[in-house]
Amino acid sequence: MSLIVQKFGGSSVANLERIQNVARIVADTKAKGHQVVVVVSAMLGETDRWIELARHLSAENDREYDALIATGEQVSAALLSLALTGLGYPAASYNGTQIRILTTDEHKKARILNIETEALQAELAASRIPVITGFQGVTEAGAITTLGRGGSDLTAVAIAAALDADECEIYTDVDGVYTSDPRIVPDARRLSRVEFGEMMEMASLGAKVLQNRCLEFAGKYKVPVRVLSSLQAGGGTLVDFEEKLPQEPLVSGVALDRNQAKITLQGIPERPGLASYILGPLSQRGIEVDMIVQNLPSAEGLIDFSFTVNRDDYEATQQLMQAVAQEVSAQGVVASATVAKLSLVGVGMRSHASVASTMFSALGREGIDIYLITSSEIKISTLIDDKFAEMGARVLHQAFKLSLCA
Repeated sequence: MSLIVQKFGGSSVANLERIQNVARIVADTKAKGHQVVVVVSAMLGETDRWIELARHLSAENDREYDALIATGEQVSAALLSLALTGLGYPAASYNGTQIRILTTDEHKKARILNIETEALQAELAASRIPVITGFQGVTEAGAITTLGRGGSDLTAVAIAAALDADECEIYTDVDGVYTSDPRIVPDARRLSRVEFGEMMEMASLGAKVLQNRCLEFAGKYKVPVRVLSSLQAGGGTLVDFEEKLPQEPLVSGVALDRNQAKITLQGIPERPGLASYILGPLSQRGIEVDMIVQNLPSAEGLIDFSFTVNRDDYEATQQLMQAVAQEVSAQGVVASATVAKLSLVGVGMRSHASVASTMFSALGREGIDIYLITSSEIKISTLIDDKFAEMGARVLHQAFKLSLCA
């Protein structure tokens, strides 16, 4: 008998009607002979409501903040358990403390250390359906913690790994992974399958279907993940670890990330260890740097140093770089928050150098300038002006005929 872990996000459990719909999905899976463990998020908007209440009182007590915002999932789990029982499928809700999803003591962004599975195994042996609160765990000392953005996905994958499940199904408001964002590229097509490395790149490059930490956990423990919609039937997209066949497309998708900002320090006298000196203050502030380009020295021995950060860190980065520019004798700092990162992803790119040429030519024909370029074995990213972002995504989608390959 196969074991499936099913996770349902906030939009899937947004109200009683949708919770009853989720109960029918779970019951149908159980009726087909599978063992089922369910993980749920809070009802849509509930966590934001708790955060707003906390903001009016105190922002200094992270322990109580986590204890507060972890309550939304408990409501969802209990309601879904009631709905399942009403359909004739006995279920029991569990929170992170009852299961003992043991985490580090970093409130708001804890990491999972261990999951005790005895209670879950007992429920499965009794043919009951355990419904578990996502997004939360407990420290060794008994304090409730939360796992950060997208934490319910992480809970589901971690439980699937702990129970050696056959598959982890992530139900969202989209019916799978697409060749690009269908809201931007109308002819984007759903992929029936994505290789794990491709999905990791897509997530890091702006695709928001699956959370990065969830994918890292899935990769570490080799958990197959399927993305499905709770609102429409379909096979979704399977994220697995098998190599793609030679006849499959070179490029699997176009990713767009508009949450970018670019900083350039101009006219810096060349010296050893310059990159470390410039980026060190950002690391100390916890600001992540993405794309980095340092040009060759001019005849005068001066270089320009460019990098990108999350747009949320734009102002803090500007302030830090003004101070750094004086220390390294830079001639100036040029900054822009009107840029976007446009990327191609595909494992087939490993052995085909023509992909980059086709990408640059397609953008060039539309007059889209490229500011920065980075690449790996299975992705090429370009930084372009934000006003061309959506057009650029459509241009690349058409250039690589992705609407025909899904």
